[in-house]
Amino acid sequence: MKHLHMTLALLSVGLFTLRFAWLLMNSAQLNKKWVKIAPHVIDTFLLVLGVIMAVKLSINPIEQLWLGEKILAVFAYIFTGYYTLKIAKNNMMRVIGYLGALGWVMLVVRLAMTKQGVFF
Repeated sequence: MKHLHMTLALLSVGLFTLRFAWLLMNSAQLNKKWVKIAPHVIDTFLLVLGVIMAVKLSINPIEQLWLGEKILAVFAYIFTGYYTLKIAKNNMMRVIGYLGALGWVMLVVRLAMTKQGVFF
């Protein structure tokens, strides 16, 4: 289950990076149906699997602050990813948003590996 979760996370970030590159190139690939659907399917499975693992392992994000922090970092990643792909009006702001999103991903990975919070 853990390896599937990690694989889905890698696919999610990889597809985000691909969509970001296509956005910078103004590629018609962004208009394909699979590009619009696949990220939502992958992210839904990723989230559901994360919840299943937390329940199965009896990990409460209020008691295990690293998990609460990870969840907040995932929300920040979602927001910065949305900003990058949908809201940012020029390539400089898109690049800044992309780098910010990757920063949140790095925090999520660190929290998953060490199980020690940074902020809490």
